[in-house]
Amino acid sequence: MTTERAGLVWLLAATFLVAVAGLVYELIAATASSYLLGDSVRQFSLVIGIFLSSMGLGAWLSRYVGDPVTGFIRAQIALGLIGGFSASVIFAAYAGYGVIGLPLYGALVVIGALSGMEIPLIARVLEEIGAHEFRFENVLTFDYLGALVASLAFPLLIVPYLGLMSAALAFGCLNLAVAGLSLWVFRDRLGPRGRGTWVAWGLALGLSGLALIQSERMVSALDAALYEDDIIFAERTPYQAITVTRFRDRTRLFLDQSIQFDSRDEHRYHESLVHPALSRVARPRNVLVLGGGDGMAAREVLRHGAVEAVTLVDLDPRVTELFRDHDDLAALNGEALRDPRVTIVNADAWTYLSDPGPAYDVIIADLPDPRTLALSKLYSREFYQLMVQRLAFGGAFVTQAGSPLYAREAYWSIVETLEAVPSPARPGETLEVTPYHVLVPSFGDWGFALAQPDAPAQRAITLPPGLKFMSPPVWAAAQVFDGDTDRVAVEVNSIRNHPLAAYYQQGWDYWFE
Repeated sequence: MTTERAGLVWLLAATFLVAVAGLVYELIAATASSYLLGDSVRQFSLVIGIFLSSMGLGAWLSRYVGDPVTGFIRAQIALGLIGGFSASVIFAAYAGYGVIGLPLYGALVVIGALSGMEIPLIARVLEEIGAHEFRFENVLTFDYLGALVASLAFPLLIVPYLGLMSAALAFGCLNLAVAGLSLWVFRDRLGPRGRGTWVAWGLALGLSGLALIQSERMVSALDAALYEDDIIFAERTPYQAITVTRFRDRTRLFLDQSIQFDSRDEHRYHESLVHPALSRVARPRNVLVLGGGDGMAAREVLRHGAVEAVTLVDLDPRVTELFRDHDDLAALNGEALRDPRVTIVNADAWTYLSDPGPAYDVIIADLPDPRTLALSKLYSREFYQLMVQRLAFGGAFVTQAGSPLYAREAYWSIVETLEAVPSPARPGETLEVTPYHVLVPSFGDWGFALAQPDAPAQRAITLPPGLKFMSPPVWAAAQVFDGDTDRVAVEVNSIRNHPLAAYYQQGWDYWFE
C-alpha cells in the first residue's frame, strides 16, 4: 500500500473514531447535567446548542493552524485529556461544591471547539498528501457514521456497562490512540519537530490509562463524598443510578442521587400514601402499585386483610430484585415482594395502563417526582384518564404529589389535573379529589392526592393495626393547608404543554439554589 493510500485509509478511519468519541462526550455531558440538575429537555437542549456552536468556532479557528497534521494530533491529545476527565471533574465539582456550571459548560466549549477543528484539519491533510481519491463527502460520510454508532451504543452499551466516568476516560484513551497512530502514520512528515508531541502524547496516555484503571476507585471516592453514610450498594442500570447507604440501623435508597426513602421515617410516607386510599374502598381485594420497587408500599397494602392480590409495576428490574432477593433489604419491606399475593411486573407505568388488563380496586402511584418531561407525563391528565379506565367500580386512586411547600405550584397542578379528569361514574362531572400532606423529615412537608370517580362516603377512616404514624387525628390534620401551602392558581398538566415540570423546577430552585 502506498503512503498516499495508507494516509487516506487511516484518516477516514480516524474520522469515524473521533466522531464516535466527540458525540459520546456530548451525550455524557447532557446525561450528567440532567442527572444532577433535572429537567432533561432543558439540559440536553443547552448542551447540544453549546456543543454545536463551539464546533463552529473550532472550524473557524482551524484556519489559524499552520501544520494540519500536528494540529490534528495535538487536538486529539487535548480531547483525550479534557474529554476523558470531563465527567470526573463534573461529578467532583458537584460532590465538593454542589455546582457544575463552570466545569460542564467550560468543558463543552473546549471539547466542541477541538471537535470542530477535526474535519477541516483532516481535509487539509488529505489535500497536502495528494490523496487523489479524496472527496470531502467521503469524510462527512464517515463522520456521520461515527455519530450513528455512538448514538446507538451510548444507551445500549456504554452507560449500562461502563458508566459515565469510565466511559469518558475510555473514549479519552480512544482519542489518544488516534493521536498515537497518527504520529506513527505521519512520522516522516513530522520529523524531529514531532518529538515534543510524542512526549506530550506519552504523558497523556499514561495519565489517562492510569485513571481508567483506577476509575472504579474514583467512582467510589466521589460516591462517598456525595453521600453522608457508608455505601453498601451502588450500580448503574440502563434506567438509573441505584445507591443504597447505611449508617448503623439507618438505610437510605437513592435513585440518580435523589433520596427515595430513609428507613427512620419512611413509615410516615408510606402509611400516608397507602392507608387513606384503601380505607375509602369497601373491599380492596385487587391493588395495583405503580413504582414502589422498594416494596414499602406493598408492605402497607398487605396489612389489609381483604387484599387478595397486589400487582407491582416498576420499570427497573434491578430495584425489585434488590428488595426481594437481598435479605437485609427485604427485611425493610417485611419481605412483601416475596409474598405469593404480590406479582412483580417490570414495565413502564404508562404502557402497562395502556395495555388491556384487569380492573383494580385501588391504584397507588408511588412514582418519581416530575423532574423531567418524561416523568411529568405520569402526572398528566392523559395518564390519569388511562388510570380511571383501570379502576373498578367504587375504586380509588392515590398519588404522591411532591411538596406543597417547596414546590407549591407543582403540587396544586397535580391536584387540579386530577380534578379535570371526567368521572366515568358521574357523567358530566369530574373526579372527587382529596388533597392532603404530612411531615416526612427526609423530604419535608410532603403532599398526596386521593381521587375517586364517586363522591366519597362521609365515614371515619379505618386503619389496620400496628401502624406507627397514621391515625384518625393525623388524617384529619393532614387535610388542612396553611397560608404557605394552600391552593394557588395553576395550569392543568397535559402531555401537550407540561407546565408541571417547570413548576417543579422553579419551586425547588427557589428554596435550594
